[in-house]
Amino acid sequence: MRPTLRQMQYLVAIADTGKFGDAARHVNVSQPSLSAQIAEMEVSLGVQLVERSRRGAMLTIAGQELVRRARNILREVEDLKAVARFGRAELSGRLRLGVLPTIGPYLLPLASGDLHKRFPDLRLSVREERTIDLDEHLQAGEFDTIISSAIDHENVHHEVLFSERLYVCAPAEDALSQGEGPVRLKDLKGHALLTLGQGHRLNAIIRELAAASGAVVSSEYEGTSLDAVRLMAEMGAGVAVLPSLYALSEARRNKGLNARLIDHPLARREVSLIWRDTSPLAASLKGLAGPLRAAAEKALRNE
Repeated sequence: MRPTLRQMQYLVAIADTGKFGDAARHVNVSQPSLSAQIAEMEVSLGVQLVERSRRGAMLTIAGQELVRRARNILREVEDLKAVARFGRAELSGRLRLGVLPTIGPYLLPLASGDLHKRFPDLRLSVREERTIDLDEHLQAGEFDTIISSAIDHENVHHEVLFSERLYVCAPAEDALSQGEGPVRLKDLKGHALLTLGQGHRLNAIIRELAAASGAVVSSEYEGTSLDAVRLMAEMGAGVAVLPSLYALSEARRNKGLNARLIDHPLARREVSLIWRDTSPLAASLKGLAGPLRAAAEKALRNE
């Protein structure tokens, strides 16, 4: 008896979570059902794949090799499904889109009207994740495409959507809040910069800015959202570094917000629509980039 796709999916879930219970929840089945399928898979192959203990589930050497191959098989199956869903040149059906949380809420609403007009039968299924998680789930076939920084992803093709600059938002009493116009890199010296946690491209950029300017990245606080980072800055915890789409959106909504542009090439990130280099959707996805690019250009026009 050959392993089934479902059994391979269950084994990959165990590899990702390290526990039978967590793996079962991840694939939406009961733990006894998942355990029974894994046991059946081991019997059919004649080899132990998972070492079970009170601390969790650890893959054997054979299990690790099988997971590596199973990931490739499952990704190919997802691509096969994609061919069926997008057999026509025009996008239609459900498209699984992963997006950075620092971009999605500020770009997708602006593009939704144009997207619906151009692709009336398209339904976007959107999930926000960190850069590192977007890459993992794109390569695993869980996303059809993602919006991220192409520099963080290998074995992909991409269409550049826009390049956005970074702004600082400081407490009212800070010298950075007293002036107007761009902030120079040397003006950041000695300041504690606030950012999102590890695994975000923005975190890496801000660490580069800190090293180049003589600032430090705050070890006291790592935000889970841009709103949280900005609010902590307003409370005096440090200086928030915010990307254009967010900073300009908040400045329009909150006239009292003094967000100042950082005038330096390091204070910039390029954002792209990205897909696997083996994806059968390449031609269709290039058409999706147009409305997203137009929405970004409109949002950043008066920067």
